[in-house]
Amino acid sequence: MPLNDDYLQYTERAHRMDHDRYDWSDMFQRAPITWPNQARVALWVMPILQWFPLDMTGKPFRAPGGLTMPFPDFRHYTNRDYGNRVGIFRILKVLAERNVPASVAVNAVIADRYPALMRELLAHDVEIVAHGQDAAQVLHSGMSEADEQALISGALDTLRRASGQAVTGWLSPGRAQSSRTPELLAANGVAYACDWANDDLPYAMRTANGPIFAMPHAQETDDRTVMLDFHHTEDDWLRQITDRFDVLYRESAEFGGRVMSLPLHAWVAGVPYRIGAVREALDHILGHDGVWAATGADILAAFQASEGAARG
Repeated sequence: MPLNDDYLQYTERAHRMDHDRYDWSDMFQRAPITWPNQARVALWVMPILQWFPLDMTGKPFRAPGGLTMPFPDFRHYTNRDYGNRVGIFRILKVLAERNVPASVAVNAVIADRYPALMRELLAHDVEIVAHGQDAAQVLHSGMSEADEQALISGALDTLRRASGQAVTGWLSPGRAQSSRTPELLAANGVAYACDWANDDLPYAMRTANGPIFAMPHAQETDDRTVMLDFHHTEDDWLRQITDRFDVLYRESAEFGGRVMSLPLHAWVAGVPYRIGAVREALDHILGHDGVWAATGADILAAFQASEGAARG
């Protein structure tokens, strides 16, 4: 069957990026960013708490880590739920021992299903970051604007009510967005989102509802990506984390502050045979002078202050 004449017509094709969210930028040519107390690297640790429903449809796609067996998939459901019952507490203990603050990405349904867990998180004084409703409800351009708005506002309302926090950070399930997600996030009071993976510093994105910042939330050194998708060992992951930090630390001496993000899925990094690698990664990073451990909201505020000072 011959192709239609318009098959190769792509309305966004031009001598530029395929969107107008932000301008192209060479990070090594930007004005240097200064972190508090002249720190060189901002360490941003983000434990991730997820809930995967037993009746996941996988439509329009299955979020990474989603259940794969016929209903009811108790094997994978309970493996994921390990993070909410056990893994997160190991991670919080390691962070508390090292006095490292955290931004915890939370599926909103957890606030309703695990109120004791929410109380524990707040007792550790973490920043709550919205991670959508649950791991099955991904954002995509095939849904209506009303449905997407309901998912975003519903998740934010639930987590704001449960935490008493402003909840200005957002991580989409599966890191998936529709073409209008940035507008809806900005309209719902979100200051930064973690879905775009193309920088080592925050940057402003344009939306019809004002700017929203993309935060450098590491994807290729994400614990789940490295150990479950790529099938690398815990030692491999540890080496990749320390290598990532070492490069950013060296660059910071010449080019200014950098962000070292460390995503930790509670059901992945929180198991007994991986938590040691988390300890070693943190000890390596914190063993260097000029490392500022901070939440995402604090990093964004310092970034905006430094950019404002540079503009003069």
